[in-house]
Amino acid sequence: MVFLTNEGASSSSSTHQWDYDVFLSFQGEDTRNNFTGHLYKALCDQGFDTFIDNDLQKGEEISMELLKVIELSMISIVVFSKNFASSTWCLKKLVKIFECRSNGQWVLPIFYKVDPSEIRKQDGEYGIAIAKHEEKFKDDIEKVQKWRKTLTEAANLSGFHYNDGYTEFEFIQRVIKEISNTISNHEPLFVAKHPVGIDIQAEAIELLLDLESNDVCMVGICGFGGIGKTTISKAVYNRIAHHFEGSYFLENVRERSKINGDIIQLQEKLLSKILRDRDLKVHNVFECINLIKKRLRSKKVLLILDDVEDLKEVENLLGECDWFASKSRVIITRRDRHVLTTLGRDT
Repeated sequence: MVFLTNEGASSSSSTHQWDYDVFLSFQGEDTRNNFTGHLYKALCDQGFDTFIDNDLQKGEEISMELLKVIELSMISIVVFSKNFASSTWCLKKLVKIFECRSNGQWVLPIFYKVDPSEIRKQDGEYGIAIAKHEEKFKDDIEKVQKWRKTLTEAANLSGFHYNDGYTEFEFIQRVIKEISNTISNHEPLFVAKHPVGIDIQAEAIELLLDLESNDVCMVGICGFGGIGKTTISKAVYNRIAHHFEGSYFLENVRERSKINGDIIQLQEKLLSKILRDRDLKVHNVFECINLIKKRLRSKKVLLILDDVEDLKEVENLLGECDWFASKSRVIITRRDRHVLTTLGRDT
């Protein structure tokens, strides 16, 4: 457990900047002139800055410019269609997308008239395509094995499965709603009207969090009320939230926990934001604790609990930090060290 006592600060404007809201990855011959084309138009009509690669595939290698576009996109939508795996171009982009996913980019798979199990098991058309790649790249079999592994990872993600049971319009509207929810969760926090001089404190906290470490790390920020604990933690959140699969800043925990029943609402809010499920409901504190343990243990998350008063609030909202996936990070702000030192002895 690490402590940083702040003795005065103001604000920060440091945030991760995305050039695009959405990057569309697809097999051109299958869907460019139908489903993906319609999805692209719907995204643009809703105001999402969306990149679609309209250049025809040239050669085997992906340009550095296109790789950079993938890196600078908040969300990648991958449209898996019948002939997706036959394209080395698509497979190479998929590998790059999943590399970016480890740095906080969200990946939404769409299974367009193909069953996710076919991709996961690599049978059917996907099995035939991968077998052809293995024959073609017999001198570089590791590359094909990476394609196999990434396809399996993608098929295991939660996504949308399109088949003839939906109208295309209805299906695309469901995708648009999901994208809208996700982007709203990535909006930077307002730190201060006139941000001045907080970057040094925010950088210090970021160093303590040691984002490269595989451990689950917790940092406490303590000090008197009004000295800038919340401001610092918001600035840190804006700087690093893009590194995580899910993140949430829970403000005014002490005050909101005093309201009868509001701890359940806080738990619901925390889970719904991280899981991107606006309809999530729980009936009691213990049910939500179990959900936190079950649903977040496989996610790399960033959680900030602002102005915590007692250990029970932490237990109700976080359970135990070892419930979270490796590389998760927790920040707790508190007026004195008592709760923080207790947590420090337990972790």
